[in-house]
Amino acid sequence: MLSKGPAKKVAIYVNADTRHHLGALHEAILNFLLHKGVSGATATRAMSGFGVHHQLHTPRIEVMAEHLPIRIEFVESARKVDELLPTLYDMVTDGLIEVQDTTVVKIARQEHKPEPIAPHEEKRGPAKLLRIFLGEADESGGEPLYQAIVKRLRMMEISGATVYRGILGYGAKGHTHKEGFWHLSRDMPIMISVIDTAEKIDEARASVENMLGDGLIVVSDVDMIRLVRRMPGDTTAQ
Repeated sequence: MLSKGPAKKVAIYVNADTRHHLGALHEAILNFLLHKGVSGATATRAMSGFGVHHQLHTPRIEVMAEHLPIRIEFVESARKVDELLPTLYDMVTDGLIEVQDTTVVKIARQEHKPEPIAPHEEKRGPAKLLRIFLGEADESGGEPLYQAIVKRLRMMEISGATVYRGILGYGAKGHTHKEGFWHLSRDMPIMISVIDTAEKIDEARASVENMLGDGLIVVSDVDMIRLVRRMPGDTTAQ
């Protein structure tokens, strides 16, 4: 296991398209290091570069983009690096391996403990369901009207809103809106669904009415069952 003090830093340079058996060489190297218990390794892809072949590889030229260099770097103890180098030497048949002396000054390991699953807190009671029907092409202030409505509802601290996009429908004008195979309609039916207390829904309905042009608003009585999972020690109201 890697510890503070003298260590070795290893950098391996290979091309992205270099193969090792049936896969990419850089992936094979990472898998080898992981299997051998190396503390950690990182592979980064360069934007451009050239090697001993003096051929510039750059993403600007599509045929050269496949050969962009990959740098694999890891830090380990000298004993561990000596153990790994013979295999790495055999794997890298076209590339470069660099080993430097380095010093590990800090190792920070944060243990991730699974959070305990808290039981659901159940809230029941009468509520109101607000459904707003409009067209996808409707706008307000240069943005889709359904987005503007959701923003307004959020500012009013409504508990939640969900936007549904229809695949077929018609409205009061009798125009059929549908999504075809070769054509994606930009005016499909949109429904916004909201559930909250009667007081909140009445307030939301009045506000939405002022924003809606052609459309439909439906309010229904519902029985709400809300399941809230709180983490231990969380006293924030849901």
